[in-house]
Amino acid sequence: MKKIKISALVLCASMLVGITGCQATDKPNEASFSQAEVEAETSAEDTTAVAEETEPVVTDSGVDFLEGYEKFELTSTDLVNGVWADIISNARGNNSSPELSWEPVEGASEYIIYMVDMNSPDLITCTFLHWKSCGITVTELPEGWAPETDYFGPSPESGVTHIYEIYVVALKEPVERLKGGFRTINPNFATFIQGLDTDSKGNTGNILAYGKISGTFTG
Repeated sequence: MKKIKISALVLCASMLVGITGCQATDKPNEASFSQAEVEAETSAEDTTAVAEETEPVVTDSGVDFLEGYEKFELTSTDLVNGVWADIISNARGNNSSPELSWEPVEGASEYIIYMVDMNSPDLITCTFLHWKSCGITVTELPEGWAPETDYFGPSPESGVTHIYEIYVVALKEPVERLKGGFRTINPNFATFIQGLDTDSKGNTGNILAYGKISGTFTG
C-alpha cells in the first residue's frame, strides 16, 4: 500500500509540474504577441508621420498673369501627372511643341500661345520665353506643330527641375504685334501678355478668355 501511495503522489506531482510548465510556456508567447502588435502600431504611426511630413510635388508656379479674365480648359496629351513628356525637350527629346487642345471661344478671331519657364531668378519679372505663336485659328494643335522659329523646348541643367507653363489666349481682334523676346528672359512679360487686351486699333477688352496648363521637366 505504501508503494501505491508513493507512486500516486509522484504521479500527481508530475502532473502539477506539467501544468505549471504549460502555463509558464504560454506567458512568453502572449508577451511576444503583444510586443509585435505594439511594434506594428508604432511602425504604422512612423509611416504616417513621414507621409505627413513629405511635401507634395509642386507642378504650378502659383503665378497667373491673366488672373481675373474668363478662363477655359486647356489640355495636352504630353502632360501626364504634372510632368511634361521628354519629346517636347530640346535637351533629350525631339524639340517638338506639345499637343494642345481646347474648346472654341465664341467671338475669337485668333488665339496666341506663350510658353514660359517659371524658374527664372524672379518669377514675375524674369520669365524665359520658350514658345511664342500668333494667328492661330484652330483649337487642336498636334505634337510638333510649332516651327523652330516659334518653339524651343525645355533644357534645364542635369538633375534640375523647372516649371513650364503654357498660356493660350483667345483674342477678339489681332494685336499690333506679339511682344516678347523668344528664347530669352523677359523682364516685362506680365506687361506683354496683359497688353493683349488692347487690339491693333487701340480698342480695349480684346482678351475674351484664356487657358493655362503647367508642368515640370527635369534635366
